[in-house]
Amino acid sequence: MAQAEEARARLCAAHGWPDSAVELVPVIASGDKVQDRALAEIGGKALWTKELDQWLADGTIDAAVHSLKDVETVRPDSLAIAAVLPRADKRDRLVGASSIAGLPQGAVVGTSAPRRAAQLLHARPDCTVVTFRGNVATRLAKLQAGEADATFLAAAGLERLGRSDVGHALDPADWLPAPAQGAIAIECRAFDERARDLLAAIDHAPSRAEVMAERALLLALGGNCHSPIAVLCDLDGDALAMRAALFSPAGQERIDGEARFAAGDTEAPARLAADLLARAPTGIAAFFAGPPK
Repeated sequence: MAQAEEARARLCAAHGWPDSAVELVPVIASGDKVQDRALAEIGGKALWTKELDQWLADGTIDAAVHSLKDVETVRPDSLAIAAVLPRADKRDRLVGASSIAGLPQGAVVGTSAPRRAAQLLHARPDCTVVTFRGNVATRLAKLQAGEADATFLAAAGLERLGRSDVGHALDPADWLPAPAQGAIAIECRAFDERARDLLAAIDHAPSRAEVMAERALLLALGGNCHSPIAVLCDLDGDALAMRAALFSPAGQERIDGEARFAAGDTEAPARLAADLLARAPTGIAAFFAGPPK
């Protein structure tokens, strides 16, 4: 809802509308209804989008607000990402310790993200990972109840909730985020020219360039909810600088790559993906299907 409020505020500001011009329609996504299992075990990222997709299809809503890192890489042709809002903090925050090195020996860390689990276990194989799902308040309550010694939260989500005081930001030089982390996307029906034109007014081209490059890498890797991938793309002048890492699920193996290319070049992320997969050991490659056939 905080993301929807931001989308409405930006849309109204761009067009000189009062807040009442844009109605917010809340939805409880399937991904929020099941909290005791990892997302990958119960249907993956589609659990965050299917209700909104249906509402768009039947005309209940004109646009859907998504956290883009939770949106499937391949989307229906009937839908279009009409706007990407200015990207917020891309980093993860660690709650319960000041750094990965500062975690106590044998620490129990709560997360349901394969990327976070693998990246943690690569750096700290002495730690134990337990499944943590739920919104920010739920995860912090679990931590307070002693279910784990530490957990991870996206800095952008905490910022949008006014909780930037929670946890310690992890340096992207050492700890890479998820593809499209920190980005809000707004989808509409692909054929709805009026909605697309209205939403285009709040599309942030630099943020779009970064996240679409990260999603192009993910597509070429054939990654899914079980695939531990971390990537960060930063706009540097007219070029994009991308760093990516693939892991085996338990973190024993890691492969890294970098690329620099022009904004809008979707072939460069695909070439980096091909290079990563060519160098990846079996323990990593088995979790990536490669580019779509």
